[in-house]
Amino acid sequence: MTLLLITLLATAMMAGLSWFISVVHYPLFARVGEAGWIAYHHAHSVRTTYVVVPPMVAELGGSAVLVLDRPAGVSAAAAVAGLALAASAWLATFLLSVPDHGRLARGWDPAVGRRLVRGHHLRTALWSAHAVLLCAMVAAA
Repeated sequence: MTLLLITLLATAMMAGLSWFISVVHYPLFARVGEAGWIAYHHAHSVRTTYVVVPPMVAELGGSAVLVLDRPAGVSAAAAVAGLALAASAWLATFLLSVPDHGRLARGWDPAVGRRLVRGHHLRTALWSAHAVLLCAMVAAA
């Protein structure tokens, strides 16, 4: 049960943070301005890494262990679905967001900025769905 709660906490943190990024942070990128963009984006990338890596690792690791060692009342299907959602968030991060941030590290591009926001909506949906699933798993355990 402790692992389930830790995984829920990490996933809920990512879901909440992701909503903030989708609604506030990424849309404001366009207002930074070209002159300060590269330094701003670099600082954003470094600081964001410190905030998102620990809960992302906890979410994925916890989800993997829950598949192998489920609490009583948690179905195998729910545990596998949770792992699939966590893994999908990682895939979306490394296939969509990381390449776009790499492009933006060289300079602001409005088209890439819009694509980053759209791609991030997928991650927000994945983390939100996983958080809801984990709440159901906690209720069942």
